[in-house]
Amino acid sequence: MYKHQYSASVNDGEFNFEDVQNGSLDMIPAGPGNVHIIHNNVSYQAQILDTDFESKTFRFKINGSFFTVQLADQFDQLVDRLGLHTQAALLVKDIKAPMPGMVLEVNVSPGQEVEKDTPLLILEAMKMENVIKAPGDGVVKKIHIQKGNPVEKNQLMIEME
Repeated sequence: MYKHQYSASVNDGEFNFEDVQNGSLDMIPAGPGNVHIIHNNVSYQAQILDTDFESKTFRFKINGSFFTVQLADQFDQLVDRLGLHTQAALLVKDIKAPMPGMVLEVNVSPGQEVEKDTPLLILEAMKMENVIKAPGDGVVKKIHIQKGNPVEKNQLMIEME
């Protein structure tokens, strides 16, 4: 039988484990966001507080204690071993115009720190307002456009660092 290898960072600890074998873990839903777990004849009440499937990070409250769990499957572990960290891919470098249009509003300024999905500017194209958001975390280095300026497709609008 093929088993997947997983690792989990739980709070400050690192754990490696194989798929839980049949019969060693029983989970029963106990209402929205709540699960009753029995493992090795020990009962646990678990509440799911927060989930981020993109980063595979989850926050739980289990029997009154809080845990932050980050999972890594065999592919995540391979990327880590090869030094190809996925977080580097989230670093924003340049924000370019996705289409020709007119800059209606600039919501950031040089030196400003932004998080993923922060609205950077509003671009009007084909009579529609398009909110251009940060694809990842970063700091605004330089703004190359101004309110009221036209832009061409792929024109550099904001430099990030």
